[in-house]
Amino acid sequence: MANSGVIIGGTIAGIAIIFAVFISLNPIIQDSELGLAVTNGNHLEKFGDVTESKMSLIQLFQKAEPAVIQVNTKKIPNENLEEETPGGVGSGFVYDENGHVITNHHVIDDAIKITVTFLDGESYAAKIVGSDADLDLAVLKVDARNSYLHHLELASSSELKVGQQVVAIGNPFGLSGSMTSGIVSQIGRLLPQESGYSIPNVIQTDAAINPGNSGGPLLNMNGDVIGINTAIQSETGEFTGVGFAIPSDTVKKITPILIRDGEIRHPWIGISGVDIDYELAEIRGLDSTKGFLIVSVLEGSPAEKAGLLGVDITKEIDGREVPMDGDIITKIDGKVVRKIADILVHLQMEKIVGDEMVLTILRDGEVMDKTLFLGERPSN
Repeated sequence: MANSGVIIGGTIAGIAIIFAVFISLNPIIQDSELGLAVTNGNHLEKFGDVTESKMSLIQLFQKAEPAVIQVNTKKIPNENLEEETPGGVGSGFVYDENGHVITNHHVIDDAIKITVTFLDGESYAAKIVGSDADLDLAVLKVDARNSYLHHLELASSSELKVGQQVVAIGNPFGLSGSMTSGIVSQIGRLLPQESGYSIPNVIQTDAAINPGNSGGPLLNMNGDVIGINTAIQSETGEFTGVGFAIPSDTVKKITPILIRDGEIRHPWIGISGVDIDYELAEIRGLDSTKGFLIVSVLEGSPAEKAGLLGVDITKEIDGREVPMDGDIITKIDGKVVRKIADILVHLQMEKIVGDEMVLTILRDGEVMDKTLFLGERPSN
């Protein structure tokens, strides 16, 4: 059986999410085909309460391709070597007319030289304006004197529906300006990072995403960006029909901050734990399988200062160590918490460092509110 692994710039750590949508030069090219269903002409398509102007795939590509760029990097593999390595290839797209370009953090991480190439063939040196490893986002600045800066608009990813048609454009295997088509196969996924933190609310798609697509746009059928292609799930390194994109709502919030400050200060509670499942709810006598159980509270964290409690008592039942106490978070600022993803999304989209937040918890059968002030998340 093939080993699974997280691959970011060639490193491996043990789960089956592959950040291999960034590729070194001279790759071993693997065959991957996806049928493209071409729709002739424009029409309106309604997704629930969302009405979207739907282009044909040909029209969409013609609109978006000029804004999609190729990102080339050169790196020194370690401090003992003075010569540059061959580098790698990723994707990105023009964010505004000031020359800001959005890509993935893992595309430009540790790069000593970055160049971007536009559709017209012109290449320019790029500098990093801001970057965040935990959200895998980076903003570059390009002085594109001889190229027309055609930028893409960011749509709202909150309006996405499962089954909605989407398109990915990028540079898979260094093949510039390639397009694939598929659907949104799920929303609200958690995407783990090497730092130990996860990107919440990630879009899952079956549009083919391969090495070199990293940082390129995932587009709706109006040609607007609804995500940044970031990773695939695979046990072999080959595309298997499951790709992931950072949602555009996250990009909308984070990009202006990266341009202004160069970095992000993430709000932080300071807890670790597990989602409530059926077995745990049955053993603990809970009425619902919704909620998040606090297993541990970090010393000096906002959670500790607010008096939140982790697990002290466990009991072995059928070979499983079951936590018999510990606070269970059921609401956050009045919103129901189903799983940890609800907490992470609320923190990322609604809160900043220093904000007040109210957690509704269940402790020993009693419901109570705990107010805390969010700190800044440590780097690991």
